[in-house]
Amino acid sequence: MTSQHAPDDTAADPRRWWALAVIAIAQLMIVLDATIVNIALPSAQKDLGISDANRQWVITAYLLAFGGLLLLGGRIGDLYGRKRTFMVGLLGFALASALGGFASGGGMLFAARALQGAFGALLAPSALSLLSNTFGDPRERATAFGVFGALAGGGAAIGLITGGLLTEYLSWRWCLFVNVPIALVTAVGASYVLTRDHIDKRHRIPLDLPGAVLGCGGLLAIVYGTSEASTRGWSDWLVLTFLCLGAALLTAFVLVERRTTHALLPLHLIRDRNRGGGALAVGLAIIGMYGLFLFLTYYLQGIKGYSPVMAGVSFLPMTVAIILSATGIASRLMTRVPSRNLVVPGLLLAATGMILLTQLKVDSSYAALVLPAELLLGAGMGLVFMPTMSLATLGVAPDETGAASAIINSAQQVGGSIGTALLNTIAASATATWLATAGRDPGNPAIQAQGAVHGYAVATVVAAGILLLAAVIAYLMIDHRPAPGESTGEGAEATARAVV
Repeated sequence: MTSQHAPDDTAADPRRWWALAVIAIAQLMIVLDATIVNIALPSAQKDLGISDANRQWVITAYLLAFGGLLLLGGRIGDLYGRKRTFMVGLLGFALASALGGFASGGGMLFAARALQGAFGALLAPSALSLLSNTFGDPRERATAFGVFGALAGGGAAIGLITGGLLTEYLSWRWCLFVNVPIALVTAVGASYVLTRDHIDKRHRIPLDLPGAVLGCGGLLAIVYGTSEASTRGWSDWLVLTFLCLGAALLTAFVLVERRTTHALLPLHLIRDRNRGGGALAVGLAIIGMYGLFLFLTYYLQGIKGYSPVMAGVSFLPMTVAIILSATGIASRLMTRVPSRNLVVPGLLLAATGMILLTQLKVDSSYAALVLPAELLLGAGMGLVFMPTMSLATLGVAPDETGAASAIINSAQQVGGSIGTALLNTIAASATATWLATAGRDPGNPAIQAQGAVHGYAVATVVAAGILLLAAVIAYLMIDHRPAPGESTGEGAEATARAVV
């Protein structure tokens, strides 16, 4: 038991800060991969002769494996030890990345991406669980989650920059090869600084196989359905079939989990209003954020003529804003103010930035319009990611942190998948309607550009509305308040006992 007068060995161990570095690098690698390959996709498609109809599988294969296996990956960490699953995830991710880098055809690349997603589903929940179990003191926990939240929010933009540089000056293959040295070095560091938490076979509870099939199958069906919606449309029979199948499987999953002794996802974790509210807020926020990445990437490269590198660099101010907001503001206030007082203003700030982008025109200035919108959205997201990541595992028993971590990761993954498909469909529909208006020549490049930007603006209105909805949900559901004395460390004992 931890006390104020006799702090525990974990709190006194300086290796925990090295552990934070290792965990943060692994998290950054996962988040980077979500966007770094997007920049490389056109070059990879041309080099490997992938058809336009099949190129989406470079992205979809990863999304399916990652999103579908997160719940299973989180629970495996609880049952077999987070350090072990973290190491397996890292090394497997490196192997899959190398396989993708050496791909000689589309099928080999698709398989490598699916393997990356599977090992990422092991790695992501383990990383968050390790972070939660390593930092029990409220002030240190705030700092650690500030770093983690900044990477979760800003890593995607860093991926755009890195992907542009590697594709333009080396090869698209290096967008995959780059993971290998990062993962190997991180694995070596993890073997030394992460605390062993292997669970003996005699005390290991059985894996909930029916729950794994239903839960992972439901998530997989929903992610696949939303991925196909971006090209087929939401009314397509295949999309509707998989969305309905996913909803049915997840409903059956909940019913089974209510009667299972050792559930894959203990339902009391979701029923907690702070954890549930945080996951919903993050999932909706990711929809809006992916809308920004999607349309600004198209706008900057397709309309303004930016190179991949310059388009990536254009997102750098938002990344800086996320990092400063998460580490400089949210981490300092998390132990002083209710979590709702950070998340709700953060979502409102992000919505303001998105509303600003609804004024986008073909000749809009980056400095006058895009940059302020990026700064507002970055500052807002920094306030959102940090406290919600902390709430995801706050007060959770050590043997359930993997499952709790999988909840927030699943919310992000499903939110990203739905956001990309939903907003892309809305933009395409709005553009087609605008171009079909009488008196407009759809064959004129200038008219085409105006139509595309109109579509982006309409979709951005929807994204802003989703962010406002997230703010309402966060206000109504999140009611966590710091324990008395957390700001000075006097409340560390109660919090550390709950977390560690």
